Amino acid sequence: MSMKHRFHSTVPAIVAMSLFSSLSIAAPPTASPAASSFQESFASIKEVPPFAYCCIVHKGPISDISNVIGQLIQAMQEQNIFSAIRGPMVAVYYNTQAPADSPDLAWEVGFIVTEQTMPQAPLIKKVWSHNTVAATTHVGPYRQIGETIEKLVAWVGAQGYAANDPLLERYLNSPMQVKPQELRTEIWIPIVKK
Repeated sequence: MSMKHRFHSTVPAIVAMSLFSSLSIAAPPTASPAASSFQESFASIKEVPPFAYCCIVHKGPISDISNVIGQLIQAMQEQNIFSAIRGPMVAVYYNTQAPADSPDLAWEVGFIVTEQTMPQAPLIKKVWSHNTVAATTHVGPYRQIGETIEKLVAWVGAQGYAANDPLLERYLNSPMQVKPQELRTEIWIPIVKK
């Protein structure tokens, strides 16, 4: 798994993050350390309960994220789904070997929602069902997330695991709330024992 070409822009997420920060929602699902987990200050191996999320699926460069977030927010508003949000905005990346500017990059962006949520097109409800993940929290600007992902992939290999797609990012705070260097993004990579 290589994420050297991945980058993020803080501008696209501002609208969604400010929306998210203004919502009154229940606590999001959290990963809990596995009984036999290896913990380290940089990362840990966690067991994650499945959860539903409502998203827009996209294939194209990550620079499309502003438009995709706009579509997501508009569709959620039109379908009155904001009250179903139960956790942070998430992004899921499926072919992480593709460069960020690739027209073949497959990804989606959405919000964790209740199981009962029934979105209509262009929204899709999916379930994150990758139970065992390597997790770390990136603190800093979105444009530097790729470096943290590279470190996490190396850490996974050093622990005797193989990293798999998809990669999930959970945006824990908002550029509207904190400075770029204080942004917190939790990164999950599904893993299997080598």
